[in-house]
Amino acid sequence: MLVVGLFDRARSSHAAWSLLVVFLVLALAGCAGRPGAEALNVSQAVESQARQVTVFVATTRASVPGPGFGVARAPQLNYAAYTVSVPPGHKAGEIEWPKNGNPDPSKTFAVIAQKSLSSEEFYREISKATTGRQHQGKETDVGVFVHGFNFNFQESLFRMVQMSADANVDGVPVLFAWPSQAALTGYLADKESVTFSRDFLADVLTNLTVNRQKGRVMLFGHSMGGWLVAESLRQLKLSGRSDVLAKLNVMLAAPDIDVDVFEQQMSVVGPMSPPLTILVSQDDRALRASQFLAGNTRIGALDITNPAVQRIAEREKLVLVDVSSITPSNRLNHDRYIQLASLYPKLVEEKQDLSSVGGFILDAAAATVSSPFRLVKLAITPEEAQ
Repeated sequence: MLVVGLFDRARSSHAAWSLLVVFLVLALAGCAGRPGAEALNVSQAVESQARQVTVFVATTRASVPGPGFGVARAPQLNYAAYTVSVPPGHKAGEIEWPKNGNPDPSKTFAVIAQKSLSSEEFYREISKATTGRQHQGKETDVGVFVHGFNFNFQESLFRMVQMSADANVDGVPVLFAWPSQAALTGYLADKESVTFSRDFLADVLTNLTVNRQKGRVMLFGHSMGGWLVAESLRQLKLSGRSDVLAKLNVMLAAPDIDVDVFEQQMSVVGPMSPPLTILVSQDDRALRASQFLAGNTRIGALDITNPAVQRIAEREKLVLVDVSSITPSNRLNHDRYIQLASLYPKLVEEKQDLSSVGGFILDAAAATVSSPFRLVKLAITPEEAQ
């Protein structure tokens, strides 16, 4: 199998790994309470200086009374659109959460409009949004975000809004929300739910690309969402939909995928153009915990200086980007992708070679990578971007 014994040195005793898992649980348990569905209450006020982001949602979560979607699996896709305002004083990389279900558009993220959509309305409105934002004859790209383990619906929606606002690019954001239990104890249930959702994501990608003559679909998967993305790519290939794969620009951030499973997935999918890009960091504590649970190295924790990893990248035509220099927002070191969106405008201003890192969230300009594979150490930090 792929890279047998890779990172054996990093594997300590069973007791040490158990202590690590306990540490992770305690670290997260000490965090502030997560937002409830009341964060989605529609604000009656509108802040004139606030930026507005409309996110189109396709979800395998079941509908629930009140705002948002729950943790149960739906027998078919549900569709919606949310318009969220971002306060004038927004800090890049942060979500200014509404307090006690009382959004204040001048200070917090606030849902200012929400509606359920049929399948036909969902794709029609996205098509209208992309063609309505054409620049010099180029159809606007669509950016699809697939969230990871331990996310509730409102967290995934507001994260998509934050990344879209911070990246400041003219893409149409689409959230694919799968039914995570939003609980540390729900890891196995979440893995079943992403498996349940893979054909639905493949269907969404097919419909988003079928009539697109220009512009790509930028597909971004984080953590366990990366596994869902990879499985959906595999399903598309097995279904003979290479035409869909040809219109995708795929990035996986800290993907929670077993290295041997990833080899099998990529052996079916084959090299992509532009190449599939993977954001990795060896100090990702969440992936270490996942490795303990599953017993094998995760793709998102690879060491790009390892010759075996370099051979993988060359053979599979991958772009591996080490993002360990990016400051994470918590001690898990699992969410550095959040900062990449806020770094994007600075990188453009300084005319960095964005193609060398395979593109950023919702980025169309970085869709071409000249070499068949690339190993990159991202050296810019959020502090340098201020």
